[in-house]
Amino acid sequence: IGVVDQNGHVLRCDTLLGLYAADVLDTHPGAPIIGDIKCSGALFEEIERLGGQAILWKTGHSLIKDKMAELRAPLAGELSGHIFFNDRYYGFDDALYCAIRLINIIAEAKEGGLSSLTSHIAPRINTPEIRIEVPEADKFPLAGKIRDAVMQDAGLAPFINSIDGVRYDRDGNWWLIRPSNTQNAFVVRFEATDEQNMKQVQQGLLRVLQPFNLDQDLIKELDFI
Repeated sequence: IGVVDQNGHVLRCDTLLGLYAADVLDTHPGAPIIGDIKCSGALFEEIERLGGQAILWKTGHSLIKDKMAELRAPLAGELSGHIFFNDRYYGFDDALYCAIRLINIIAEAKEGGLSSLTSHIAPRINTPEIRIEVPEADKFPLAGKIRDAVMQDAGLAPFINSIDGVRYDRDGNWWLIRPSNTQNAFVVRFEATDEQNMKQVQQGLLRVLQPFNLDQDLIKELDFI
């Protein structure tokens, strides 16, 4: 599903998932809500604020559905636009059903339209998904070497989540690098609270990638953004 509010602003799936979480948690208080590793930190903060259990999980259609079944989660979503309802639905992604649920949420809003429902969420600066091409045979071995390198760095290790690639997250500023499930590439994403922190997290990942000769490839991709 793709959503644009009344002001012409695109709502990324992780923002949209926060709206659905507010609706679902009304009838499933304290329930686990799943977002994939590429989702904004603002989503997980919003789920916790609403009283839910924020679960960060691996990217991938089947992986998300398996985790939903394991946790009996009523809702899950990926940044890519796939949203999975297990609340009054069957636990798989269906854009038309998501649209109907969103129309109901907007209809119940007192005033201000769709944008008013997300105005309380602190804005973050983030990048789209960035892809760095690597030979298919090198992709997963190289991902393992990067993971091992950061886990051996005492300054990085406490802030690392390695369930799917490597996500460094400190005080809401983070970078992610993970091997794509479908392409001969690494997927990279950054998020920060302001421009200064964005520069810092980008420089941080560039330092990590330098020993693996991937830093210049990332610089080239960042120049396009």
